[in-house]
Amino acid sequence: MTLYSELKQVRSEEDVKDVYIKALGLTSYTKGLIDIQTNEIWFEAKDTGKHSSYAMFTQLLHYVQDALNKGEQIPPFLAVIDTEKAAIMKSADVLPFLEKKTIKWGKSASKYTPEALEAVSAYIGTYFVSFKLATHEDEFIATIKTAIQTGDIIRIQITPDNLKQVFDKWVVMIGKEIHGVNAEHYALLFFADIMNDGTVSTYQEIPAKLIFVDGKPAFMLDEKVYALNNKEGYRRFWAIYHRPPQEEHRNYLLERRDSLIPLDERSFKGAFYTPLNVVDCAYNKLAEVLGKNWQKNYLVWDMCCGVGNLEVKHSNHRNLFMSTLDVADIDVMRATKTCAAATRFQYDYLNDDITDDGNIDYSLTNKLPQELRDAIQAGKKILVLINPPYAESGVGIGGGNKRSVAKTRFAATAMDHYGKASNELFTQCLARIALEMPTASVAIFSKLKYINAPNFEKFRQVWNAEYLGGFVVHSKAFDSLKGDFPIGFLVWRTNQNAKKKKSIDEISVEVFDKKTRPVGEKKFYNLPNNTFLNSWSIRPKPNKVDVVALKNAVSCATSKISRTTWSNGAIAYMLCDSNDMQHASQTALFSSVYRVGHDGGFYINPDNLWQAAIIFAVRRLIKPTWLNDRDQFLQPTGELTDEFKNDCLIWMLFNGSNLTASADGLEWNGQTWSIVNHFIPFTEAEVKTSERFASDFMARYLRGKKQSPEAKAVLAEGKQLWLAYFAATDNHAVREEYKLNRADVGWYQIRNALKKRNDSGDYDELVSFAAFELAYKALSEKLQPLVYELGFLKR
Repeated sequence: MTLYSELKQVRSEEDVKDVYIKALGLTSYTKGLIDIQTNEIWFEAKDTGKHSSYAMFTQLLHYVQDALNKGEQIPPFLAVIDTEKAAIMKSADVLPFLEKKTIKWGKSASKYTPEALEAVSAYIGTYFVSFKLATHEDEFIATIKTAIQTGDIIRIQITPDNLKQVFDKWVVMIGKEIHGVNAEHYALLFFADIMNDGTVSTYQEIPAKLIFVDGKPAFMLDEKVYALNNKEGYRRFWAIYHRPPQEEHRNYLLERRDSLIPLDERSFKGAFYTPLNVVDCAYNKLAEVLGKNWQKNYLVWDMCCGVGNLEVKHSNHRNLFMSTLDVADIDVMRATKTCAAATRFQYDYLNDDITDDGNIDYSLTNKLPQELRDAIQAGKKILVLINPPYAESGVGIGGGNKRSVAKTRFAATAMDHYGKASNELFTQCLARIALEMPTASVAIFSKLKYINAPNFEKFRQVWNAEYLGGFVVHSKAFDSLKGDFPIGFLVWRTNQNAKKKKSIDEISVEVFDKKTRPVGEKKFYNLPNNTFLNSWSIRPKPNKVDVVALKNAVSCATSKISRTTWSNGAIAYMLCDSNDMQHASQTALFSSVYRVGHDGGFYINPDNLWQAAIIFAVRRLIKPTWLNDRDQFLQPTGELTDEFKNDCLIWMLFNGSNLTASADGLEWNGQTWSIVNHFIPFTEAEVKTSERFASDFMARYLRGKKQSPEAKAVLAEGKQLWLAYFAATDNHAVREEYKLNRADVGWYQIRNALKKRNDSGDYDELVSFAAFELAYKALSEKLQPLVYELGFLKR
């Protein structure tokens, strides 16, 4: 646990002291009137965040004054700590003030006078360094430990390694206090601030300036002055960090401006900084597939260049054309002299020069340099080298959709024949390149959707390109990309004029981990949508019988649900959203309708149960990783034996995502509902319950089916857990939480109720899951290789 999270659980001032002692690794200390005393630091502690740092320092300085009066030794540092914040200062900075003995102290340290608080506050404000623990815990701990080791409070240098973290904290402490400024300008103001030593700027070319108005910091941008609403955050920030950065880092830091778009805006624009170690890998690959003289032989256009990270490794800048949406990027490149001999210009690639009928007319804006127009017209060798935005439009499960991002002029006028690929900014770029430069070579960083995703089948039918080579790298190699998935750098030779289209059947790539270390190779396959697993099973049609909509096993839906009717003969509903490994976790069984994401689900009845069990198992058996994230599930190519079918069924019945259940009294949509569990593999007599199950479907379905030894073991151990459940009655709170108001409970209800019993301490004997888990593991290990052997996934 972190220091801050542990402080959230304290109950007394002693707890606070102990938590800090542990976090700071203090070994030689005493506790007393001075809460924590070491040879290096005295600490004043509080068990609440209600006291100001000034008030706590006033109390601590009372003890220092007493020690001075007695001629006792004072430590080099003084610190105040509570559950929300902490602060430290040098004793030497305050001793001259105390030696004057002008403060009117109270009767005791805790009963300080208003005069003492006022006098101390007026003096110490510029001397102590304070930390808000929710955001600056690591800096606080590092500062204390450094102070103990070095005898000094060393402010933290701003370096390439901590730039992103420093920027995020600057936004919170300073940026959001700048009155009237837009968040998109935070990065410019941040650089104006850190590149100033408090008096003079080290970079005159930055379009924003740090200024001082009546001695107070403010910012100037576009000849407008922006004042700070509150100065305390500014003081605290620059008490922690040192400025300006060391000269050796300054150009590099400025070059990373496009990594410092505030998080929500960065997600919206899709802009992500390309790390230089990844750029190195890209240039190595280009030399491999285009030849060692590619920098001489090709003109390069990066129409998403940001501040030029992809081009800084290029040795022939006069062959570079670098355009960007944001004119401020051009200013940064000029300030840092990035690719000074290149042609750099502002250009909105997906909106500029697009006619009403989807063609390209450079005279509409006259932004495109004549030299580049001539090269395009002449069909010269052009390499498009880009790391375009990854943003897309559409509805996402987490609500993080970007519905307006992809509504560009090019998508609206020129991509009718590209299908859903028109929702993606990076495929919009590829489509315009195909129209504008039909024989260009393209080297692109992007997700792998356009290679194998079902929604991109139309794109692959239209776009014509020969794969030359490439690699994938872990998404964590890129700053601030959320999730774990492969980012591809693929090199293509396009030819939209060719009469015969080249088919993209499969591509083989090198694989690099998040530290760009080579870890092997992988293939990605382009297969027809009709070979995908999601089109394999029978999908029964809905009827007009209303049913309760669920958001969990026994919880009713709280949002609008479009599917609220059942299907003839249905015994369950299966969530089965999207066809790739990325969405494999969205596979579950319910006793009524459930809807999420792209409406991926179907009803289960006795006819398609065997298929549902296989689909459930193969989607859940293989662990998703960053590398298989985009792999597609396929229809089987091998023989499906009865043993395999039965094994999948048993595996599904005892999986944690089997959320079939029974319950009475569910309130939804103004009515009271019940749900019935049809997935109990045992009879009432087998599990020793005196009440009748509403459905014995699964017990009858399994009767007479030959089970493998592994499946038999799971059934046997599962039965022991069912018996344990019916051997006792749970308390009211558990019965209410899991809706245990019927006998025909489901696996979800049973396992959770038993775990609650084990946690309660009310039962003499704990219910062990160990034997069951061992049997289930054996069945899993038997089935996992068959997922590949039978063709459900390709390696």
